[in-house]
Amino acid sequence: MKFFRVLLVLLPLTLAGCSATVNLPQAPDANNPDCAKVFVRLPQTTDNQERRTTSSQSTAAWGTPAAITLTCGLAPVKVSTLQCITAGGVDWIVDESQKPVYRFIAFGRTPATIVTVDSTKASGATVLDDLGQAVQFTKQTAKCLG
Repeated sequence: MKFFRVLLVLLPLTLAGCSATVNLPQAPDANNPDCAKVFVRLPQTTDNQERRTTSSQSTAAWGTPAAITLTCGLAPVKVSTLQCITAGGVDWIVDESQKPVYRFIAFGRTPATIVTVDSTKASGATVLDDLGQAVQFTKQTAKCLG
C-alpha cells in the first residue's frame, strides 16, 4: 500500500517533466534590455504553433517538436549579399543554406535577432509577420537597400 501512495505522489511529478524544454544556446548579448522589450511582446502562438519553454535567456521556440526558434542578442548585421525582405515591420536577411529550414536574421537591428523556421511545418512569411511585431522594438540602425 505504501508503494501505491509513493507512486501517486511521484507520478504527477514525472509527467510534469514530459513537455521537454527546448535547448537553445544563449546569444552573447542576451541580457540586452532591448531583448527584454522583444520577449514581453512575443505571441503565445504563431502559425498554429504553441510557444514552448527554452533553456536560455532571450530565446523562444514554438511547436512540438520545435518548428520555429528565436534568439535575440546577436551582433548586428551591417553588410550582406543575401536576399533581404521586409516583414512585420523588420528587414530580414534570408539564409536558405539549410532549407527546408530557413534562417531569418534581423538586418540593421541592435541587437540582432535570428528566427529559424522549418518550412515543412510553418510559413516563414506568417512567422515573420507575427514575430516582427516584437522584434521591431530593437533599435534600427540601417535598412535594406532596394
